[in-house]
Amino acid sequence: MIYLDYQATTPPAPETLAAMRPLLEEGFGNPHSPHRMGRAARAAVEVARDQIAAPFGPGGRLMFTGGATEALNWAIKGMAETSPRRRIVTTAIEHAAVLDTVAWLGGRGHDVTVLPVDAQGIVDLDAARAAIDGDTTLVAAMLVNNEIGTIQPIAELGAIARMAGATMICDAVQGYGRVPLPVEACDLIAISAHKIHGPKGIGALWLRDGVEPASLMHGGGQEGGLRSGTLAPALCAGFGAAARLAFESFGEDAAHVEVLWRRARGLLDGWTLNGPAECRWHGNLNVRRDGLDVSRLMAEVRDVAFSAGSACASGSGRPSHVLEAIGLAAAEARSSIRLGFGRYTTEQEIDTAMALIREAADRQRAYG
Repeated sequence: MIYLDYQATTPPAPETLAAMRPLLEEGFGNPHSPHRMGRAARAAVEVARDQIAAPFGPGGRLMFTGGATEALNWAIKGMAETSPRRRIVTTAIEHAAVLDTVAWLGGRGHDVTVLPVDAQGIVDLDAARAAIDGDTTLVAAMLVNNEIGTIQPIAELGAIARMAGATMICDAVQGYGRVPLPVEACDLIAISAHKIHGPKGIGALWLRDGVEPASLMHGGGQEGGLRSGTLAPALCAGFGAAARLAFESFGEDAAHVEVLWRRARGLLDGWTLNGPAECRWHGNLNVRRDGLDVSRLMAEVRDVAFSAGSACASGSGRPSHVLEAIGLAAAEARSSIRLGFGRYTTEQEIDTAMALIREAADRQRAYG
């Protein structure tokens, strides 16, 4: 199987598995216990926390969560609860973890504004300036889009939010370890382990000093009294190892992805690119071909793992809200595929996969 679905999840790094194994076997102590095994597990958690927090620079706190969905729910609901302001501003191409959460708050009396984007998936900053005012409690926007790879101008959005006294929340799940983090522009940043070759089931929320969302989970008061629940040291250690590796190999990974991007685009000549060519993470290639039956294509190309969009919306039958937001008609959105690649993808795999996809698409056109 050739794996080209890196936006959904990434293959675990060998270093991730090596860091986790001792804590799954002999080092299984509860990190909140006072005895020697507990203290050893706690030490492993804190080493991992430092590794993950390193790219954020000095200051701030990194809190472990069960994943980025929890981190974003906590950030949005927790900050909305602490403010008398009622307006929430986000963008039309956010992940469901953001859009569904702000919609839930909208049903409970908050005023939700969803900013439009252009054909490249870039937010309209004039619309943002008009919407973000003294009634705005928070602004939520993603750094790198999970469907079309667009890199959003978070620094500009964060500056607008700060001028209005609003809190800036960034979904950096697809950007952490891949592009520079706009730390100075943000108050809370959500990240996930399994998008950077770490384990599933763990994420984190970075909080700027002085920022404290209301708790969503109550119990033992772990994670600074803000997020209750026993931490999983093995997952933390795996996340830490993956984060350390991501930033050690940052330049090498980016250069490798650039080679794969150019190769894949060249081999899909005649397909239309969805989203920008430049202001984009090049490990994401979202393309379309008129009249393509994507379900049939995926059934025929069984030796390649790729998708028709977000894994979270897979099987819904609805066109991608991201592709619709950048102006594609429903038929165009339904004839689009997303290819994701990265550190462990080889050039030979790109050559083989693109040939299989192209041949299957050509057969569709030939035989109707």
